[in-house]
Amino acid sequence: MRLGIRLQLLLALGALLVLAFVPLFFAVASLTQATMGGVRASSARAIGRAIAGHVAAARATRAAPELSLLLEAQLGPDGASAIGVYDAAGALVDRAGEPEIAAALPASVDAGAEVLRAVRTARGGAILVVVPEHARAEGAAPAGGGGAAPASGGGAAGPVAVLVPTDPSTVPAAPLVRIVALYTGVMALGLLVFAYIAMTRLAVRPIDALSRAARRVAGGARDLEVPQAGARELAELGASLAHMTSRLRADEESLRAKIAEVERYAADLKSAQERLVRSERLASVGRLAAGLAHEIGNPIAAILGLQELLLAGGLTPAEERDFVERMKRETERIHRTLRDLLDFARPAAPDAGGAGDTGDAPSGSVADALDDVLSLVAPQKAFRGVELLRDVAPGVPRVPLSHGRLVQVLLNLLLNAADAVPRAGGRVWVRASRGADGGARIEVEDNGPGIAEAVRETLFEPFITTKEVGEGTGLGLAVCRGLVEAAGGAIGVERGEGGGARFVVSLPAASASG
Repeated sequence: MRLGIRLQLLLALGALLVLAFVPLFFAVASLTQATMGGVRASSARAIGRAIAGHVAAARATRAAPELSLLLEAQLGPDGASAIGVYDAAGALVDRAGEPEIAAALPASVDAGAEVLRAVRTARGGAILVVVPEHARAEGAAPAGGGGAAPASGGGAAGPVAVLVPTDPSTVPAAPLVRIVALYTGVMALGLLVFAYIAMTRLAVRPIDALSRAARRVAGGARDLEVPQAGARELAELGASLAHMTSRLRADEESLRAKIAEVERYAADLKSAQERLVRSERLASVGRLAAGLAHEIGNPIAAILGLQELLLAGGLTPAEERDFVERMKRETERIHRTLRDLLDFARPAAPDAGGAGDTGDAPSGSVADALDDVLSLVAPQKAFRGVELLRDVAPGVPRVPLSHGRLVQVLLNLLLNAADAVPRAGGRVWVRASRGADGGARIEVEDNGPGIAEAVRETLFEPFITTKEVGEGTGLGLAVCRGLVEAAGGAIGVERGEGGGARFVVSLPAASASG
């Protein structure tokens, strides 16, 4: 799941606040601890001096037992935790405090030097303050307002050592640190809430409104409703999107008009192509009809002669029956020839399967088409003396070209081959096999003079012909190429083995639904 811009900005701002406030918090806490430690050290020194002054005054007026009681009275949780009394040589004379804490007092000190250092006790950290005699005399006056001689039982005065605890529990820095942490957290939370509200009002809501408007346009709305709220940049962005939407709508209308125009041109082109195919079909019919004159003339002459003999009479019933049967055979021969021609020439309405101007199925059989073509050209005068060789390999697939158009392509190629071969010894090979790509490969080869190199590249262009003027229109091969390429195939010409022309038609296999 992708995060929204608001949450992403809040996370980025939160990370920035963490980077800014966490080091600041630790710096403030460290500074507070250091400051409180310094204050505690100063307080410890002052406490040590004060206690040392009181002890010095007591040593001058009290005996040793009373001095011990005074030392115990000076101890407390907010004051000294242990007190040591030393003689003039710096040796420990007496001490007060809990044994585990008082054990941290040194056994001897420098009687003339003031000491202030941190030590460790059984209860934690502490500050050792050693106040020599001359420091006490400068910092504290004897009790009673005047000087007094030391008591005979107290001995010579020496330094006093005081242990003042510095354990963190005794230093009031924790409440201050907690207050700083609370302030930092409240400020960070306040900034996040303020940023959330500001981003929602200034950026997120206008962007959401703009997004909804864009979705309405995608759903079919004609105009983009630009939100008025938000920052200036968002308002300018909305205005730019509205302008872009209007331009896109205008371009869409222009594109629709151009598409309609192209579709109209395509329909006109398809109609022209269909008319050209029909014209070429009619031209082929004319050539076939012209070639049938001799084929039909001989049977008709024989029928007329037999009719005259029957009308003359004098024939036996067996002879009359023989004449009638011969007339029937000649009539059936004429009928069969004309029927093949009419089947090829008969127009049919386009079918729903997209077969074009024929009513055939969308796919056709190469073998069946070859059989029909050979039946059409067999009676032709142009094929008298020409040897037609048919070779159809088994397993040739059906092709996505209707039967009628397949017949038209093969018929055009065979008629051109008949025009190219010599009248004596002419040969035309028709081969069909499965191609390397699984489709059908059809070859029409002749032993004529072949195709000149000058016209081979443009042979399939309209109005290109190798025949004499008046003998061809130059549209036959162009129509064949159009029909083959419309079915996804290809047609080409190459030099045959005997020097003649070999036309190769490659067609893909028809789909199972065809």
